[in-house]
Amino acid sequence: MQRTLRLSVSLLSLLMAAVVSTAAWAADASDPPPKAEAITLAVMDPLAAPLSCDCVKGYAQRDYGRLAAYLEKPLARRVRVVYGEDLARLAAAEASRGGLHFVVGKQSVVRSDAAELRLKITPLCLLTDKTGDTTLHGLFCVRQADPAKTLADLKGYTIFFGPEDSVEKHGAALLAMKAAGVDPPAQPEVRTGCTDAALAALEHPEPAAAVISSYAVATLEGCGTIDKGALRVVGKTAPVPFITVFATEAAGDALAAQMTKALLEWRDADVLTAIESLSGFVKIPEPA
Repeated sequence: MQRTLRLSVSLLSLLMAAVVSTAAWAADASDPPPKAEAITLAVMDPLAAPLSCDCVKGYAQRDYGRLAAYLEKPLARRVRVVYGEDLARLAAAEASRGGLHFVVGKQSVVRSDAAELRLKITPLCLLTDKTGDTTLHGLFCVRQADPAKTLADLKGYTIFFGPEDSVEKHGAALLAMKAAGVDPPAQPEVRTGCTDAALAALEHPEPAAAVISSYAVATLEGCGTIDKGALRVVGKTAPVPFITVFATEAAGDALAAQMTKALLEWRDADVLTAIESLSGFVKIPEPA
């Protein structure tokens, strides 16, 4: 009888252990997975609303918050957007949150800032503008009444360039001058922004020209910085890549691939309007 009692107790213990084990498994299976950390998208696009002005209706007011909200579903992660013109400051501000995962901005500026930070970045895709283009030019501009008609006429002029990190206003401009038979200056006159260069050319007492970004003409005139028609374009540089999305090492290969797929497949009409794009993001062309 005692043996029978011991067997009954043992059997009951086994049954209770099985019930506890099953309950624990059920609880584990029903618990939601740990919440994934948010992805940080740093926006350095000069046509983003927080980095531009609203002087021209429907222009330079890109809303990357709308894009971020759209991306959260395919990425299954929350996407935080931070804006700034200096990658070093953005990276420092986000260091405690896990760093920057993706950066979108003028390609030459992002590459230059990343090189200074020794931050490894990988280009993923390009953003099309309202016409479907993914490039920009540097424009050589003179005063409306200036006799110059072409870039070749700028021999002997004082030319105000942009900083080296804005390729369309510096490196590409120097190459365009050489191609036109105009000797580039040994020490280029550099102005930080398009506004500074435009005003310098207008106010200079001698024949002068400014190299400004092709996207800046509308805002310079729209904001009243210069009078409409005050500057006239006499030449332009070769096209250079404009708004590019980069992944940092913090993103990792798998997340970078997910982001690339999500961006290339995205075609939401409302979001396209919000970021002033005709066709969304496209692949980066293979090197020639």
